[in-house]
Amino acid sequence: MSALRQQALQEARDWLGTPYRHQGMVKGAGCDCLGLIRGLWCALYGAEPEPVPAYSRDWAERCAEERLWQAALRHLEPASDQPQPGQILLFRMRQGAVAKHLGLQSAEAKFIHAYSGHGVVESALTPSWQRRIVARFDFPAPKSQA
Repeated sequence: MSALRQQALQEARDWLGTPYRHQGMVKGAGCDCLGLIRGLWCALYGAEPEPVPAYSRDWAERCAEERLWQAALRHLEPASDQPQPGQILLFRMRQGAVAKHLGLQSAEAKFIHAYSGHGVVESALTPSWQRRIVARFDFPAPKSQA
């Protein structure tokens, strides 16, 4: 596992137990799935790459645009389909809907994510979750290493 993936995974484990808070991104205080990934980004790089506009809980259903996937393509590196700990996972929660959930692969069959009603947890990457994965990403190498 690369040093960057290992660093992201260690940081994600520090977020375990953080309560679920829509639009939050504060370790220990509250976050949603995007807030978790944003928090990991800030831990790795110090600042976010772009401001995130406010969003409603049903934003994906109303906009019908792959905004989350497009943002991931702007700032993350597409990863191989070969599962690796430390990869960011993008999920489509139901067929025909836009992708709107994120997590970090933590082991061969586990991932860490912020889940409504549960907070930041490590879940089994069951077949039900696996079939929802639409893309895998890596955090980019820091600019000094690029």
